[in-house]
Amino acid sequence: MFYRLSGIHHTGYASAHRLWSVPADRWQVVAVLALALLAPLFVSDLYLGSYVLPWLVWSAAALSLSLLMGLAGQLHFGYAAVMAIGAYTSIHLAQAGVPFALAILGAGLTSAVIGTLFGAAALRVKGLYLVMATLAMQYLVDWVIVNVPAISGGAQATLRTPDVTFLGLPVETLSQRYYFALAWAVLLALFFMNVKRTSFGRALIAIRDKDFAAAVIGVDPFRFKLMAFLTSSFVGGVTGAVLAFCYYRAVTPEQFSFNVSIQLVAMVLVGGLGSVIGGFLGAGFVLLLPIILTNAIADLGASGWIDLSQNLMAHLPLIFYGAMIIGFLLFEPLGLAKIYDNVRKYFLVWPFRHSGS
Repeated sequence: MFYRLSGIHHTGYASAHRLWSVPADRWQVVAVLALALLAPLFVSDLYLGSYVLPWLVWSAAALSLSLLMGLAGQLHFGYAAVMAIGAYTSIHLAQAGVPFALAILGAGLTSAVIGTLFGAAALRVKGLYLVMATLAMQYLVDWVIVNVPAISGGAQATLRTPDVTFLGLPVETLSQRYYFALAWAVLLALFFMNVKRTSFGRALIAIRDKDFAAAVIGVDPFRFKLMAFLTSSFVGGVTGAVLAFCYYRAVTPEQFSFNVSIQLVAMVLVGGLGSVIGGFLGAGFVLLLPIILTNAIADLGASGWIDLSQNLMAHLPLIFYGAMIIGFLLFEPLGLAKIYDNVRKYFLVWPFRHSGS
């Protein structure tokens, strides 16, 4: 078996603490990146634009929220509002002639400022009270977007994204938009993996585990929680801009409703809190699994394998989908990332039965 720890000797901190200390992990990353780069060559435009591209963007959104929920342990049920701020800000800046690179930077800064203002007020409370505070942000931002025509054009208006270039490269065709979204997802994944190794990330983890114990050792919970809100809101605003320009191409208020915030929280929980691979797995589970179940049940019904009413056929995928989420919460509350980690550790020590360290 090539996936083993036998023969791997670390002679310094640099090799022991690298992101992928096992060679097989590095080869897996290279293989996945190669497949991602070659995807436009062997995946049809329909699947690329309808499945792969949104999966990348929503994976980035799940990672942005996991920075706050997974590392800092702060609940946020209004994250769609953060992305909406970034999406509308970037579109208005691009329409005003601002270069796209500066437009997405402005989107992130605007989301960071507004998200931090709400975070400063919300961080005085915990638990369900914090949930209610973030819900207030969601509904307030929704109301402002709908009722201020200068932002959205009205409740039923559609705001189209203009054609843009990023550092001289056009972001117009499907392949160009796919590679831009891929670059942002990879950049965000690398940032997430490295921030956990910094003093900032360790402080957030200490606050998440026991905030008053962290305060005893000199970590200011309020300041670091506020920094977590600022960082998460910034990357969430940029992700909202990427979502608008690379996938939607035209935004409406309904695209950033409360239901989207719930889906983002589900992606983080099902994928695994504080996990990079969990962000990608959770986004795939929440975004793609309902489509796969719907198509599979429709094919079974058309072939005569199951004979059910149309009403039950329409709701059966949702029943299976909900049952699978409950199953994850009951049998593996740490999410899909933990299942992947269990499989990985099994192969690290195979054929022995003891678990890897």
